[in-house]
Amino acid sequence: MTAFQANGIEIDAKTFGEATGIPLLLIRGLGTQRTAWPDAFLDALVERGYRVITFDNRDAGLSTKFDEAGSVNIAEALGRAARGEPIDAPYGIEDMALDVVGLLDALEVETAHVAGISMGGMIAQLLAARHGERLRSLTSIMSSSGALGLPGPTPEAAAALMSLPEDPDDRESVIRHSVETEKVFASPGYPPGDDYLRAVAERAYDRCYCPEGVSRQMLAVLTGGGRAELLKTIRVPTLVIHGVDDPLIPVEAGMDTAKRIPGAELRLIPGMGHDIAPGLIPTLVDAIAEHTAAAER
Repeated sequence: MTAFQANGIEIDAKTFGEATGIPLLLIRGLGTQRTAWPDAFLDALVERGYRVITFDNRDAGLSTKFDEAGSVNIAEALGRAARGEPIDAPYGIEDMALDVVGLLDALEVETAHVAGISMGGMIAQLLAARHGERLRSLTSIMSSSGALGLPGPTPEAAAALMSLPEDPDDRESVIRHSVETEKVFASPGYPPGDDYLRAVAERAYDRCYCPEGVSRQMLAVLTGGGRAELLKTIRVPTLVIHGVDDPLIPVEAGMDTAKRIPGAELRLIPGMGHDIAPGLIPTLVDAIAEHTAAAER
């Protein structure tokens, strides 16, 4: 069984490891599916004794889609956000955090260590602030507090994020575009290689291709505002991991996040961009394992 009812929607989830393992829930970023977690990353965590929980966020993978909300004009939404105008969205980051609470309930997991990347880090931060009693620890990876004044993406990363495939209806065109986009975000110190990126893109496309879902998730991020003040209320043990060479969410965002969470530990990784490159897996697993072990003690 991989489909669970949570927060009034259906969430597709899968666990790895023994049922008696230490629960560790992983939250994906914008537009990515649970299958995007590298197998080697999951295997290494299971070997450390974790019961790893992965899932598709709403509007991604096999979880509930909000197609009834219609198309999203991201350019218009960005303009409204820049002018400080309200943005209508079918849901927000807060709703996505409640999805996680509902999933933990469905899995009968009382408390878990939670790690999120990028948008998933934002969701995890909200969980720690609003539902801290359900978290044993928080690991926020390549994410941001959303505070005003933080630097934005490089021009190349911003262009890649907003770019579209030459032919959105053609599988090869979409996969080729995904590879080229991910190369912009990739870790310069740990280049994953075109073959690896293509395999990831093919796997994602063949499981679920839902570009409108990506746009709606992006809208949720835009409407979520900053969490700068909220982060000060977090009391669970927190680790912030960020790549020094992240072109999409610059390292200053990670530094700001750690500064705002009481007692947070900051781990900066030279050569890391905005991805979990195969070469980074041992470093990330070690960091998560050390942090969660300390929290368990």
